[in-house]
Amino acid sequence: MSADTASHTASHGAPRPGPLTGGAAGIVLLVVLFASFMDLLDATIVTVAAPAIAAELHASEAQLQWMLAGYVLALGSGLVIGGRIGDDHGRRRIFLAGLAAFAVASAACALATGPSTLIGMRVLQGLAGGLMVPQVFGIIRSSFDPAGTAKAFGAYGAVQGLAAVAGPLLGGLLVDADLFGLGWRAVFWVNVPIAAAALVLGSRFLPESTSRHRTAPDIAGAALLTLGVILVLLPLVQGRDWGWPWWGFALMAAGAPVLCGFLAYERSVVGRGGRPVLDPALLRVRGFGAGLLSSVFFFGAIGAFFLTLSIYLQAGTGRTAWQTGLVILPYAIGSIATSGLGVAMAARAGRALLVSGSLTSAASQALLWFIVRDGQNPGYWMLALALFVGGLGLGLAAPILVNVVLAGVPGKDAGAAGGVLSTVNQIGGAAGVAALGTLFFASLDDHTAEAAGPRGFGDAFASVLPAGIVLYLLAAALMLLLPRTAATPDA
Repeated sequence: MSADTASHTASHGAPRPGPLTGGAAGIVLLVVLFASFMDLLDATIVTVAAPAIAAELHASEAQLQWMLAGYVLALGSGLVIGGRIGDDHGRRRIFLAGLAAFAVASAACALATGPSTLIGMRVLQGLAGGLMVPQVFGIIRSSFDPAGTAKAFGAYGAVQGLAAVAGPLLGGLLVDADLFGLGWRAVFWVNVPIAAAALVLGSRFLPESTSRHRTAPDIAGAALLTLGVILVLLPLVQGRDWGWPWWGFALMAAGAPVLCGFLAYERSVVGRGGRPVLDPALLRVRGFGAGLLSSVFFFGAIGAFFLTLSIYLQAGTGRTAWQTGLVILPYAIGSIATSGLGVAMAARAGRALLVSGSLTSAASQALLWFIVRDGQNPGYWMLALALFVGGLGLGLAAPILVNVVLAGVPGKDAGAAGGVLSTVNQIGGAAGVAALGTLFFASLDDHTAEAAGPRGFGDAFASVLPAGIVLYLLAAALMLLLPRTAATPDA
């Protein structure tokens, strides 16, 4: 986060009074943590509900992929622009607007009558999250003193862990409980009361703040980046439904010049003295370029993993949504177990932790492949062990990846670089859903209806795991180029 983002300024740029204390500080923290919990929960809760959604809405496999990829791609596209808009026009104002939009989009998802409508509302959810999420960090930094900021970010980390545990369990519980006959729709309705409580409290207690330095957000740059990524991902996801026509490959190829045009446009923004989405000069910093690629590979491996795992467990082994959540739970527990260790040791051994985390994740995928490759219905504890190992790897790497990458970036560029890296994490996740999800469903197509079940779905899931291993190994190799230790956060 840049220094200007942390400035204590009021809505017209005047200095704010001192940092918040007492009950007001607690309520402000509660509000932003409510919103963070809702956003993080939404990233995991939908994967458990995906088979039920597909069954009721008669969604195609490509549409199921877009329900996940559309959300994370829209979220990633909005993160940097959302942060700039909040810096310029008031973090409180934009946070509340994003929160309200997220609630409305969640309700619209719950009311969707077809897969296309649900995909569109998921995209709106992601865009709303892109407005809301960046303000959380700005509000915390502008509302608390250094000691309070450190405690607030500690609480934020705890909420991340809680959301990781609650997501699969709550998703499974809501789908299986079928409250009021809502079925899977309850996983979206649950956002509405959380958002409503946060809106009421936020309207009353959140302070306003802006940045001292205002520049127009680089909307054209963000649009070019999003267009280039969509041109690459769209044929990957839709290719099977289209029958892999030549023009699908032409669309994919067209993504390259659009992305080159994005970089050229960003250079022109820098030349005019503006603040681009991505300063091309950052790509000449070895650690930063390697960090971007390692993030794409690392989060790409994760992107489709839980979607394909959830389909395999429910459609292939006959587990309920609740039982699926219980199988996934050890992954979240493993992540929580090592995330604190990773954060504590990042200043001394950040790069080594990243490499260890990526290799541990690869080992988890290898263990899962060994378990599911024979087409049998594996027992709970075998799956739980492999997933727990995967969670250990995630906890070592994911929480500190940004800070290790930023250690090699000049301090004046750290805020912009951090925003770009967060966006790339989301793009990597969307790319993983597109590529590995397509591989999973293509493998599933190779089996006859009689082979559906543990054998067919097991083979499809097993086909994805080696690709995930390769992605984790590539990420580990690139992580060797990163700085040895993590950046020290500004007070």
